[in-house]
Amino acid sequence: MGIQRIESVTYSIDDLDECARFFDDFGLFLLERTGEHAVFETLTGQTLHLDTDPGTLLPPPVENGPTLREVVWGVDTAQELERLVAAVAKDRPVRESADGVHHTVDETGFGVGLTLARPRPATVEPRPANALGSVRRWNEALAPITRVRPLRMCHVALNIPKQGKDEAVAFYTGRLGFRPTDVVEPMGVFMQAPGDDDQHTMLLCHRPDKAGVNHIAYEVPGFDDVIEGGNHMIDHGWREARRLGRHTVGSNVFRFLHAPCGGRVEYAADMDRVDDTYETRVHETTPPHHIWALRTNRDQQDPTPAS
Repeated sequence: MGIQRIESVTYSIDDLDECARFFDDFGLFLLERTGEHAVFETLTGQTLHLDTDPGTLLPPPVENGPTLREVVWGVDTAQELERLVAAVAKDRPVRESADGVHHTVDETGFGVGLTLARPRPATVEPRPANALGSVRRWNEALAPITRVRPLRMCHVALNIPKQGKDEAVAFYTGRLGFRPTDVVEPMGVFMQAPGDDDQHTMLLCHRPDKAGVNHIAYEVPGFDDVIEGGNHMIDHGWREARRLGRHTVGSNVFRFLHAPCGGRVEYAADMDRVDDTYETRVHETTPPHHIWALRTNRDQQDPTPAS
């Protein structure tokens, strides 16, 4: 099949203490920490690398300040890995590191890695919900989750310039086997990795007309995790980037936070799953960003109650 999932991501950062505190609060597990870098992981074994000096295997940053430097994609078999490396190497250098990752660069300048996927099973138990005619919880009151633990990185969104946007997309579709699922002509292209069943594994967004990290989304088991995870981050001093809502494209419940490593991170739950029968949707105009977003009376321009 080919690429299964995001295997790891690397950010170049300025303040290691702040970034490490952020992802500890976010719910990832610390694997390693030195004076220059830290490595965190999700429940399914994907790794997040925070480096003050990422080294020479990575390309120059595409934007100033802390930012995403490389996304490493996990491939299902050694044969597929060899085939993909050969396809990429037709017109650009590829270097293999000691850990078995093949490093190259996409059309925008982001680092791209290819390696064998190392998925780790994780027990997923969404909280049972009750509704008339569908009772899944008897004689049991819910308790707070207390600590949200992301299951996995489910998608990455990158900003790209408008000039060359078609070539940027073609690198992932033509070389790496991604499939466009929703093409939003004024905004960007949502794509699915061949071994994934999420509605999108990646978004290349040309609306900002500049290169940079947009966000990485982390799947959590359910709606409560999205809310409680965001609340926990706010309680620990981090800043929300977008109100709680449910996306139009992908249908997932979301909550975004500004990240000190650059861009944003997203708690995501209940993403659409699609198979090969899902036909690419082409949108001539940009759909609404969300089906719904949290509103309160405080959002009204005139807060005075009606008499």
